[in-house]
Amino acid sequence: MRVLVIDDEPKIRELILLIVKELDHEAYEAADGLQGCRLAETIDFDLVITDIIMPNLEGIETIAYLRKRQPNLKIIAMSGGGRGRHTELLDVAERMGAQVTLVKPFHRSALLAALTQVFED
Repeated sequence: MRVLVIDDEPKIRELILLIVKELDHEAYEAADGLQGCRLAETIDFDLVITDIIMPNLEGIETIAYLRKRQPNLKIIAMSGGGRGRHTELLDVAERMGAQVTLVKPFHRSALLAALTQVFED
C-alpha cells in the first residue's frame, strides 16, 4: 500500500513513517496540506494520515481536496489542537470521511490499531 503522511512536525512525521515502513508499506511524506495535495496529484495513495492544524493548507481542507480527487481514499486524521479544539476538528474530519481519528500525542499501539482498522476495511 502507498501511504502519505502529512504533518508539519518533522519528528511526528518521522515516527509515523517509520511505523508505516515497518509494516512493509510504501511511505511518502509532506510537511503540510499543500505539499500533500500536490504529491497526491502525481501518486494515487491508498491511505493518507494527516494532521489537522498545519500551515498553508489545514487538514480539513486537505481532506476535502483529497476526497474530491479520490473518493474511496482511506484517511486517518490526527490533531493535538489544544483546549478541546482538536476534538471538534476531528469530529469534522470524521464527517468528511476520515475512517479513524487520533488525538496527539498518541502511543504507537494506537497508531498500529488505527492502521489495522483502516487496512481491514
